[in-house]
Amino acid sequence: MPRLIIVSNRLPFTLHEGEAELECKPSSGGLITAFGAYVEQRREQEPGFESIWVGWPGSEISDAARERASELLKQRGALPVFLSREESDDFYYGFCNRTLWPLFHYFSSYVDYEPKYWDTYVRVNQSFCGVVSSLLQPGDTVWVQDYQLLLLPALLRERHPGLQLGFFLHTPFPSYEVFRLLPTPWKREILRGMLGADLIGFHVHEYTQYFLHSVQRILGLEHRLGQIAIGAELRRADTFPLGVDFAKFEQLAASDRVRQRRAQIAEELGQRKIVLSVDRLDYTKGIESRLRGYELFLERFPEWHDKVVFVPLVVPSRAEVPEYEQLKRALDERVGEINGRFGTLGWVPVVYQYRAVDQEELVALYVAADAGLITPLRDGMNLVAKEYLASKSDGSGALILSEMAGASREMAEAILINPNHWDEIAEALNQALSMSAEEQRLRNTPIRERLRAYDSRRWAVHFMSSLGKVKEQQRRLGSKLLNRELRGALSRAYRAAQRPLLLLDYDGTLVPIAPEPRLAAPDQELTELLRRLASRSARSVFIISGRERGTLERWLGPTRVGLIAEHGAWLRESGEDWRLSKPQSPEWKAQIVPIMGAYVSQVAGSLLEEKDQSVAWHYRRSDPELGAQRAKELADELTQFTANLDLQVLEGKKVIEVRVAGVNKGAAAAVLVLEREPDFVLAIGDDQTDEDLFRSLPASAYSVHVGAPFTVARFNLHEQKDVRPLLSELLEEERT
Repeated sequence: MPRLIIVSNRLPFTLHEGEAELECKPSSGGLITAFGAYVEQRREQEPGFESIWVGWPGSEISDAARERASELLKQRGALPVFLSREESDDFYYGFCNRTLWPLFHYFSSYVDYEPKYWDTYVRVNQSFCGVVSSLLQPGDTVWVQDYQLLLLPALLRERHPGLQLGFFLHTPFPSYEVFRLLPTPWKREILRGMLGADLIGFHVHEYTQYFLHSVQRILGLEHRLGQIAIGAELRRADTFPLGVDFAKFEQLAASDRVRQRRAQIAEELGQRKIVLSVDRLDYTKGIESRLRGYELFLERFPEWHDKVVFVPLVVPSRAEVPEYEQLKRALDERVGEINGRFGTLGWVPVVYQYRAVDQEELVALYVAADAGLITPLRDGMNLVAKEYLASKSDGSGALILSEMAGASREMAEAILINPNHWDEIAEALNQALSMSAEEQRLRNTPIRERLRAYDSRRWAVHFMSSLGKVKEQQRRLGSKLLNRELRGALSRAYRAAQRPLLLLDYDGTLVPIAPEPRLAAPDQELTELLRRLASRSARSVFIISGRERGTLERWLGPTRVGLIAEHGAWLRESGEDWRLSKPQSPEWKAQIVPIMGAYVSQVAGSLLEEKDQSVAWHYRRSDPELGAQRAKELADELTQFTANLDLQVLEGKKVIEVRVAGVNKGAAAAVLVLEREPDFVLAIGDDQTDEDLFRSLPASAYSVHVGAPFTVARFNLHEQKDVRPLLSELLEEERT
């Protein structure tokens, strides 16, 4: 039966080890609620469906009690990852909350780059990997959650290559300019870790784009509409905004207990207008800025004195972190100042609540509140805003929401403000409290309809459905991989052929891509391999490259292979002279070279390569983003310039090339196939220019693309280093 393994830093239960027994208490939170609703739905639809939650139990458990703890949690569908106090301190309170949390929320001045924290983070992720691996069965799906476990997907992928594996980040993913602040080894490992998942999910589109941008800038991996090719493997990054259990909040809001509590709250607060905010204690939530905005509101709009009460509900969190202790003191002082300045014997302007509340109490506060003031300085999503309106079944309530919260992308009808500007908070409070019931309904109705349609269940279903589609796409692409069986068939076909033909690209195929073209000279191993391949028949092996003919002849002439240069413009069979496939005057280059030269000046690290029948602009050593942008501009400019000329603009791997139209690898290969009538064809390439080659070949040919799976070739190899072993296998079969 299908099983879902949910992996997060914390279990939905907290264990405490007492002197005599273990105490297990359920935890709360948006993630727990979301998965609870989804798992319940899956069990109803699929009898036998099982879910297992893996995570830290929330406290240090002694060695003597760990077996009992595991059994206790197993009964609740959970499996613990035990950590020592030192590990949890350096992992959670260290790297997670002193490095990643402030960095991902743009509080770079708070970031601690302590190497010990990083080492513990790596070790704890490895511990999670060991626990998850111990329970995996064929057919399981693993869904890893959040910033505490960024390395885990790659660790699991290494152990279980075929695993169906998703990852979701519940915080913002920062822009490249912020993410790059991490030490280079750390940020590279974090990105590689996340890319271990088949599907990487984010709350909003911009976080997805920031991630893809960092992957391009730091790892050099480009994407196609969110699809990232890692060798011949496919990954996908996409957007899935987390919702709330809308029906549950509606039901709670309508319950008798909540209605009674709502009436009590109104009575306790003197039937005044209520402004509510709900947050964990955290500097990212903008609580102090919110208090200053409320203070300015009371200054600017004295008519609201004694008619409004602000109830900031702050849930204790991470008390061990110094920044949080300082924040708590600052909030206490600010509340005291506001109440001392504006309060009277009968009116307390700020009713500050520093405590955790149960869900019924929370919903009663939501229902009672005339305005929700949700103004984080930076937040991945913020479910409080969604919970507030989900509880307002009559459409009442005015929501003031920070534009820095991910939820603002779905709640444009709310009063959106910049939380850093106290003036905006003050003005928004006056607008919200003055808003008519009709305007409240007009604003809230479309938001509530969206929240109802895309609730927490729909979020999980959407992610899991997308994960299944990615996996199916991988399977289709994986069927093209040259596995051992297919390689054996290829070698046998080669051995049986009387007239074989091998067409081999050079850069990125026979040798790795070099920073500069001149640095890619063949090594002795390659030279010997080509000699041995050509020894069967000097007319059976051709190097078909975009390089100019002089370099190819100098490097590869002694191997006795045939040479095709400049993407098919020049051809030289072994022992013969070069011949031009389509003679044309090179006068056109005088017009193209100045255009490309201008881009060399604009883009540091780029260079111009002039060949007999083509001109190329290389930008491999340039800034990735600038190079890619300028490449598009250059390609557009050249396409327009050459529209009425017999020329073609070609976009390759980090290169823009202009050549004579009709000259390409495919045309050259077609000539060879026509002349030789081979009974076996093997073509291997890695670039967009090789797609012309693959298209020109007979359906029976073995066309092989190295790397990215987006190709018309029949087969794929993972990476360049797999090519030479494949060719060597042909020779080994020959000797047997």
